[in-house]
Amino acid sequence: MIINEMDLSDAVIVKSGRLKSVVWNDFDRVRKGEIYIAICRHCKKRLSGSSASGTSHLRNHLIRCRRRSGSTNGVAQYFVRGKKKEGRVEVTNVDNGHEERKDEVLSVVDVRYEHEHIREDGDVAVVSAGLDQRRSRFDLARMIILHGYPLTMVEDVGFRVFIRNLQPLFELVAFERVESDCMEIYAKEKHKIFEALDKLPGKISISVDVWSGSDDSDEFLCLVAHYIDETWELKKRVLNFFMVDPSHSGEMLAEVIITCLMEWDIDRKLFSLASSHSPPFGENVANKIRDRLSQNKFLYCNGKLFDVSCAVNVINQMAQDSLQTCCDTINRIRESIRYVKSSESIHERFNQWTVETGAESEKNLCIDDSTRWDTTFTMLEIALERKSAFSLMEEGEPDSVSCPSDLEWERLETIVGFLKVFVEVTSAFTKSNGLTANMYFPEVCDIHLRLIEWSKNPDDFISSLAVNMRKKFDDFWDKNNLVLAIATILDPRFKMKLVEYYYPLFYDVSSSELVEDISECIKALYNEHSVGSLLASSDQSLDWQNHHHHHSNGVVHVKEPDDRLIEFDRYINNTTTTPGQDSKSELEKYLEEPLFPRNSDFDILNWWKVHTPRYPILSMMARNVLAVPMSNLSSEEDAFETCRRRRVSETWCSLRPSTVQALMCAQDWIRSELESS
Repeated sequence: MIINEMDLSDAVIVKSGRLKSVVWNDFDRVRKGEIYIAICRHCKKRLSGSSASGTSHLRNHLIRCRRRSGSTNGVAQYFVRGKKKEGRVEVTNVDNGHEERKDEVLSVVDVRYEHEHIREDGDVAVVSAGLDQRRSRFDLARMIILHGYPLTMVEDVGFRVFIRNLQPLFELVAFERVESDCMEIYAKEKHKIFEALDKLPGKISISVDVWSGSDDSDEFLCLVAHYIDETWELKKRVLNFFMVDPSHSGEMLAEVIITCLMEWDIDRKLFSLASSHSPPFGENVANKIRDRLSQNKFLYCNGKLFDVSCAVNVINQMAQDSLQTCCDTINRIRESIRYVKSSESIHERFNQWTVETGAESEKNLCIDDSTRWDTTFTMLEIALERKSAFSLMEEGEPDSVSCPSDLEWERLETIVGFLKVFVEVTSAFTKSNGLTANMYFPEVCDIHLRLIEWSKNPDDFISSLAVNMRKKFDDFWDKNNLVLAIATILDPRFKMKLVEYYYPLFYDVSSSELVEDISECIKALYNEHSVGSLLASSDQSLDWQNHHHHHSNGVVHVKEPDDRLIEFDRYINNTTTTPGQDSKSELEKYLEEPLFPRNSDFDILNWWKVHTPRYPILSMMARNVLAVPMSNLSSEEDAFETCRRRRVSETWCSLRPSTVQALMCAQDWIRSELESS
């Protein structure tokens, strides 16, 4: 009898605990007389349900049936994992429980992997896993965002073949679909950032950097928020990434940035703004933003600490100026090294001259990368160790090479000394992404002292170079020394002492007046934070009173039995203060205490976290100042590039500006989430 034509009106459903295979989750087993039949719950097809028939034909049907139905939820997928043993296979069901939830926020770090099921006797377990189409689609979009892949990769033939063979049930998406998914991820991640910024206990500093398109025809402004969160961790998050027209006036650009800040609702929370002041972001843009915010009394100290600039940027400029002054000499050294490396025989002769002159070195000659000035420093430093060998080579082969003169070597050695300092300081500034503002003052002061010393060099060539570099440095110093000094004062290892040490070395007799100016500024900053703290306490007290006062028939009963001593408490607070003791402010107490011992593993943020109960107002000030970005670089590699502008990839630059912003911002947010997990 054909099973599909059998009358099953009087069939009995079999419920047996011996049906161990997971295929029976998708089949009903019925008995008609002595015949057992398996009925597919999806398509109602009837197959043999006899125990003698096994379950392989049921699994095969299950795969074909689900493909034919087009189901993307709970589709069985069979694959073999583990070691094979005697070829016996058992089916294990893994129910991921995924459902299509449109409002679910999919977390990039919340990825659950199901473990393969392997029996103790070594038999292979075949896993049946449900495919979550929406989850897989968003995983694809997140992968594209995270790694900067082109969105069009989803339409590439090779990619589609790979995915189809890997997971035939995944519905491949088109460019428009993946772009829409990326925008949805951006919107959800943006909401999370917005809530985080809204809950911040302190202020936010913004850095503005200029990016270029793939062919320099497009320019983008990148706005990044820098802040210390409630757990005292320094955070950095990209907020906006938008295309700008270089022909726009500074006033127009300032309005665009203010609009971005208002959309994030942080215009009232701003502490400082850091920029490189490179076109199109000129100094007047920062001034206009400061003036606008100062009108509403949003900025501390009348905006004196608002406009700051990147410390690494000025070092980069001074390094490139140094190299430019002796570019002809450097070119001759570069060509000489190329000649040495042009053949093995020449290289052997050069090694002999190196031995003859005692100029052996463990470092090998190298050619620099013209896009990174630190590699030029390395090339020159190694060449200087072998300058005597180069001189012998020129004597032996005058028609092949032209080496620097003794005076040029001497000047080059001095300039390499400059570059060595710049490399060391830049490396110190970029060694960590979480560098707080207090770390910059000692290094910047060291450069300040060295520039003063270099400008006194008896060689007019060197002194002239030092004077020109010092002009650039002074522009940076005049604008940033106040916030740098305050940041180091808030370092319990230094306080006022480091300022009092360095300033006489810079300014001689006029130093005491400048130190006093810094002291007055930090007092004013503390007082403004103190007023803000009192206002916050007053608001909290009012909220408490409003919560505890009882309303009856529209009448507010202010006086409760427990409230009768409130006036007494105020009396005690106003009459028990002893002059010279409790009248001291937190700032005065902090500055009078001994310095904290200096050690290499000191964590300033942890120090302020621990001391917040003791210095509640001062700790809030430290939270705001220490987050000021004195460098807006993302990595050490960026710091040494001769062309400091970063670029948007060609594949992303060709997209709509709104999509570019979504991809750049979401990439930063997802990476930050992964790094903190």
